[in-house]
Amino acid sequence: MNEAPRPARHWHRPLIFAAGWILTGLGVVGLVLPLMPGTIFLIAAAWCFSRSSPRFEAWLLGHERLGPHVRRWRATGAIDRKAKLVACFSMLVSFGLVAMSAAPPVALWATGACLLASGAYVASRPEPTREE
Repeated sequence: MNEAPRPARHWHRPLIFAAGWILTGLGVVGLVLPLMPGTIFLIAAAWCFSRSSPRFEAWLLGHERLGPHVRRWRATGAIDRKAKLVACFSMLVSFGLVAMSAAPPVALWATGACLLASGAYVASRPEPTREE
């Protein structure tokens, strides 16, 4: 039961390309601002560029300031300890804000479950070694 490969859809490439640049911009902002994560946006931007523009994917991976974060993630899935702490602290603050709002209990539980799962994933990632 082999399915024939679907024909490539070219209409979505410009959208993914634009998303790559938006995510790159957010990643740069995140690397500058202390509480906004930048690496996740750069990883997502690299994924977008890998689907839309190999040239810009290569540019991002080769960039001296932006590339190491993405290359490290692709190679090992490692997250720096400082980044883990910032991410988990940000999730805790986010949950606190939702808890102080007038959100219904179901929203509080759903938010808590999602943030707990996300925090567990982040905390479970390996940390980079000195050579990376």
